Amino acid sequence: MRISQRVQRIAPSATLAVSQKAAKLKSEGVDVVSFGAGEPDFDTPDHIKMAAAAAMARGESKYTHVAGTPALRRAVAEEMNRVHGTRYGVDNVIISIGAKHSLFNLFMALLDEGDEVVVPTPCWVSYPEMVSMAGGTPVLVETRADEGYRIDEARLAAKVNKKTRAIVLCSPSNPTGAMYDAETLTAVARVVRDRGSAETVIITDDIYRSLVYRGEWVSMARVAPELGERVILVDGVSKSYAMTGWRIGYCTGPKDLVAAMSTLQGQSTTNATSIAQAAAIAAITGSQECVETMRVEFDKRRRVMVDRLRAIPGVKVNEPEGAFYAFPDVSAYLGGRIKDDLALAEHLLDKGRVACVPGSGFLAPGHLRLSYATSMPQIEEGLRRVAATLAEIS
Repeated sequence: MRISQRVQRIAPSATLAVSQKAAKLKSEGVDVVSFGAGEPDFDTPDHIKMAAAAAMARGESKYTHVAGTPALRRAVAEEMNRVHGTRYGVDNVIISIGAKHSLFNLFMALLDEGDEVVVPTPCWVSYPEMVSMAGGTPVLVETRADEGYRIDEARLAAKVNKKTRAIVLCSPSNPTGAMYDAETLTAVARVVRDRGSAETVIITDDIYRSLVYRGEWVSMARVAPELGERVILVDGVSKSYAMTGWRIGYCTGPKDLVAAMSTLQGQSTTNATSIAQAAAIAAITGSQECVETMRVEFDKRRRVMVDRLRAIPGVKVNEPEGAFYAFPDVSAYLGGRIKDDLALAEHLLDKGRVACVPGSGFLAPGHLRLSYATSMPQIEEGLRRVAATLAEIS
């Protein structure tokens, strides 16, 4: 069967590949500790599930407006306005099947062939691939561990020009857990104004903004209000409310962009699931105590994971400020019989029975991503196995 060149150019998701292999081993009865998944191990809070059940009882199981129910779009607009200081209404909001879908629609609606999109690295595995699928050109800007993974203004300015259609920011970051402060975001806005065109936009992926442990999360829209609708906001309920499987994400931006995304969505998936939309309203408008409960527990796990990683000889790791990932530098163990981080991740799974994601998938060779969105006993046992397996290599 001939497969299109377009699809053949796409790299498979490294995170999903690891999770699937670990799940296969577990289904075969193998005791595997998985640090691969990017989802909370908590159950969706009861009040959210009850809202979904109530929606089903009311018969809300039909098609909705392509861009989402008016009630959910209104709730999202109000929440985004509260967080970002924007003044969006229902027509500035589109609901999609997860924030990943929101980003895919956004790139497809924004980009023409040859448009450049600047992506700071390390980055989430899907940004460059989505840009390429939409006909754009990913332009990578390195951020460094010894600089706290902050964006260096000079390095960014060297990559931005009149062909730059967008800059993509994720704070707190997947995979590093780093968070951009107001000074960094001000520098990014300055580069966009000075080096970009009037069509250059900043896309902020804020999916982890509620899971912050050090410092204060800062909104780009508040830092650079003069950019107005050139700051496009992407968010969702997956991480903050343990709703990854419900698949609800959203984007706010100019009405013409939202309309274009809606046209695209209408010819592909149509609306997000009606029942999941009802659940998302309950999540956004209901008590946020469940979010704080998860955040506090993730913070405890974060500190244990960082301490245990730093206790392993040769492993270096920055303390994550948000999200639920640690991103250790394991290059001290590479170059001998273990060639690279991909081989090390394979070795840890085969020999240590621990699933980690290789840093190369995030364009950061020599690293591993470990999720602490799993139980404390699993973290302690998994890191014991990691330490023992690495000790055998050295």
